[in-house]
Order: sequence, then structure tokens, then C-alpha cells
Amino acid sequence: MANWQQKRVDNYEQCQNTTKTMSVEFITNEQIYKKVIEPVYTAKSFVWMGTSDLKDLHVHHNGSVQSFLKILNDLSKKKVAIRLLHAKEPGENFRRSFDKYPLLWENMERQLCPRVHFKHIVIDGKLAYTGSANLTGAGAGIKSKNTRNFESGIVTTNHELIENIMNQFDEVWRGEFCKTCKRRDFCPDPIL
Repeated sequence: MANWQQKRVDNYEQCQNTTKTMSVEFITNEQIYKKVIEPVYTAKSFVWMGTSDLKDLHVHHNGSVQSFLKILNDLSKKKVAIRLLHAKEPGENFRRSFDKYPLLWENMERQLCPRVHFKHIVIDGKLAYTGSANLTGAGAGIKSKNTRNFESGIVTTNHELIENIMNQFDEVWRGEFCKTCKRRDFCPDPIL
């Protein structure tokens, strides 16, 4: 069993044994930043992120505005496993920012699937988001309420929901649909 798989099993079993109240909360707009993006900073084991669109998202952290990639880089230094599944190659600003963090080049696993349209974030198998917000400033970032997109989704600590979100992510990540996919002509880097 791979290390990330064991962490997933361990975290899931730990969650199963907890007496903490499980919650499911509908969130919108700025709440996505507060209740989904900010908790990423506290990840201990892994972060899985799935998004259709990907830009150089900026966040408030330690009293300044920073690229979200810096946060992920800091997590990588702490041996937090990071997976990013996205539908298309990110833009120039993202690539320029990504180039500043060579540790991410080595440690963040990335896969591209043009059929990905879900937006999921899973933190340590204990908290998950699914909804409409992409990993962009207008979707999940710090854009103002007058310029950001209208977004919604759910954030949950419900183990069954988290497992379902993780299963969907993992099926795509493993390339379960690649062999029969009719969109391979649009796939610049097939998973399988």
C-alpha cells in the first residue's frame, strides 16, 4: 500500500472513531474562502484539490497577501501530500508563480483531465468541500464581494460524504475512465 493510501485509511479510521459532531453546511461566496481555503493552511497529512479552472489564487496569510502556491509549498515542507487535479493547463501567472517554488515541482502531484469539472477540496480526510468554486481569485480567493463570482457549495465533516468525494476524485486520479474516454484527442497528457 502506498504511503498516501495508508494515510487515507488511517485518517478515515480515526474519523470513524471520533465522537465529534459531523456537519454539512451550505456555503456561498466569501464563506468559501473562510471555511475551505483557510483550513487548508492547517493540513497535517494531505490535501486533494480538484478544479476545472486554475489561476494564481492569492490569500491572506500571516499578515500579508501571498500566492496560495506559497501556502502549498509551506505544507510540502511539512511533508503534507498535495494532489492537484485540473482540467486545463494553468495560465502564465500561475506558471510564473509556480516556478518560484521548486519544492512543489518535486512534491505536489498534478494530473490533468479535460473532463474534470468538479470542484473538490479534501483536507486530511476530515473536511471536504464540493461546489462551484474553481481555484481562482474570483471563485475561492480574496477578491472583493463586488468583483468575485457568485459561488456555492457544501463543506462537510460527514465521513460518508467525504468518502464519496474522495472516491470520485480518486477514480479520475487513477485514470479509471481513460481507456474508454472519447475525449482523448483533447487530452494533452493522458493519465493512462
